[in-house]
Amino acid sequence: MSQERHVMDAPLHHLLSLTRDTPQPLHLQLEQQIVALIMADRLPAGTTLPPERRLAEALAVSRATVQTSYNALRLRGLLGGRGRRGSVVQATRQSRLATGMNRLKGFTQEMEEMGRRASTRVLEREILSDRSIASLFGLRSDARFLHLQRVRYGDEQALTVENAWYSLDIAPQLESADPSASIYAELTRTGLPLDYCDQTIETAMPSAMESEIFAFDQSTPCLLIKRRSHVKSGAMVEYVEGLFRGDAYIYRLRLPA
Repeated sequence: MSQERHVMDAPLHHLLSLTRDTPQPLHLQLEQQIVALIMADRLPAGTTLPPERRLAEALAVSRATVQTSYNALRLRGLLGGRGRRGSVVQATRQSRLATGMNRLKGFTQEMEEMGRRASTRVLEREILSDRSIASLFGLRSDARFLHLQRVRYGDEQALTVENAWYSLDIAPQLESADPSASIYAELTRTGLPLDYCDQTIETAMPSAMESEIFAFDQSTPCLLIKRRSHVKSGAMVEYVEGLFRGDAYIYRLRLPA
């Protein structure tokens, strides 16, 4: 989603007060004060902060002090780089996508439930045989798969880069499916709905291509979700690895006592 540009009510350095007669480092003071302004909505998502050199001059501190603070804010997912034009405040924790993990659902359904418009850009579509992928499915080495690499968007914001393989032995109808549409919906429509999945979540760093898709100024930790999906017969029909931007998602999980 393209962020709306916001203009600060006052120059940022007028909203800050750094103290030199304290053991707390200047870069940490600066980081904490900017965080407080973001959380108080004094610096809403989309606000462009001044470039490092300009803010350093206004505060009479070294550029390294501002750079250290900005980098820490990027690692916390609160700031996105814009190069010479400054850095832009990202969505705060309260406005991230909060999604439950208590049931199986596809990206399109997830976006619809959150009131967002889902869209897809197909990077690669091919029919192939791959010995390593076949072994994941427990199939013979010459088994055929539909491989899709797609960027999934919510309200035009790139949220995940997805690599998925679908067994054409189990779901041959997918060979002619629209790669930009919901594969789960196509499986359901053709009488082969998913029954369950096994899923893992881990942290991972994006590749240069993925960082460019997510518009990261520097490599930022993401969530790597690996899913093996099965139909009612127990056969595995999908293996997918989805890299989700870590600054956009919160996953909820209710644990019974």
